[in-house]
Formats: sequence, structure tokens, C-alpha cells
Amino acid sequence: GNWCVSLQDLVDWRKPLAWQVGHLREKYDAWVHQPVDRPIRLFGNPFLEASTKTSWYWVPVVWIPVVLYFTWHCYTTLAKGTTKLELTSDFSIPIHEHFFPLLFLLGWFLWSLVEYCIHRFVFHMKPPAHNYYLITLHFLLHGQHHKSPFDGSRLVFPPGLASLMVGGFYLFLCSTLPVIIGTSVFVGGLCGYVVYDMIHYYLHYGSPKRG
Repeated sequence: GNWCVSLQDLVDWRKPLAWQVGHLREKYDAWVHQPVDRPIRLFGNPFLEASTKTSWYWVPVVWIPVVLYFTWHCYTTLAKGTTKLELTSDFSIPIHEHFFPLLFLLGWFLWSLVEYCIHRFVFHMKPPAHNYYLITLHFLLHGQHHKSPFDGSRLVFPPGLASLMVGGFYLFLCSTLPVIIGTSVFVGGLCGYVVYDMIHYYLHYGSPKRG
């Protein structure tokens, strides 16, 4: 009990935490895994602070129209029968609209793989005790979620920040595959992300019943 109390005393809760956590050094890992049921202030700047919070419903409100539009666009474009996947200069495979569900599921699978890797190797890394900046980055990306798991305003990814990652995923797929095929894979990944974030929020906040 006393140990937990002394861990919580390592920071000044009246001040923004973002610039304090890096000074915890080797105590950071133990501190961040002692959850508290209280709101956390990350930044003093009100605009910066507001940009780290979002209500759960903004995720479907922003992204589901994008998913629906791209699904319609990809399906109707593939239905024209003009899309080909060129494997060599004289060999190509025609890609019809029947392939769309497979490309969509491939995107969903890719998102799941990316999400697992980010969680496993970035969010759950143990930042080196001597590196102030890595500790701060870890706390901002994911540590604050372990510290205050019941903060409902920080359980989903703010769409503004998410758009950078979503945009990067889109550009990567469209530069490695023919644009309409890349977009079909992209929309499956985006749908997978929305479902993931909603399940994540529900498991923390929706009081799911046993069984």
C-alpha cells in the first residue's frame, strides 16, 4: 500500500504530466503500470490538450462515410472490367468486382497485423530508463492509457491524428499496387480499424457481461 502511494507521489498531479514522466527514469515502468481512476492532464496548452481527447462516436462519424464511399467507388470501378494486375510485360490477371471482398479482407488482415506489431513493439516497449524523450513518447502514445484506463475521452484515436496514419497507409498501398486495387485493400484496413477501436472502447467502458 505504502509503495503504491509513494509511486503516485512521484509526479505533481496538479501540473501537466507529459513533461514530468521522463524524469521518473527507472521508476517509470512501475509507475505507469499502477493505474489510477482519475483524469489525466497531459499538456498545459488548452488546444494541445483538447487535441488528445475525443468522444468514441467521432470514430464512426468520421470514418464510416469514407469506408462506404470507397467501397462503392472500388466495386463500381472494378465492375467496368478494365482493371488488370500486370505481373510481367506480357502476362496480366484481370481483376473483376468478384475479387473485391478478397481484397477487402486482405486489407482487414493487414490492419490487424500492423496493429499487433505497433502494440507489441511500440506501445508495450519498455523505454530505456536514461532516455527522457523515449519515455515521454511512450507515455503520450500509450502509457497514459495504462495509467488512466477509465478515461473515456482517450480510449479511441482522435480522427485528426488518425488521419496521418490512415493517409500513410493509403499512400503506401497505392504506390505498391495499382491504385484501384490498393484502394480496395485500404478500405478493408480502414473498416478493420473502425471495428477494432469500437471493440476497444466497449471492452473498457461498455461493462460487457461475463459469457
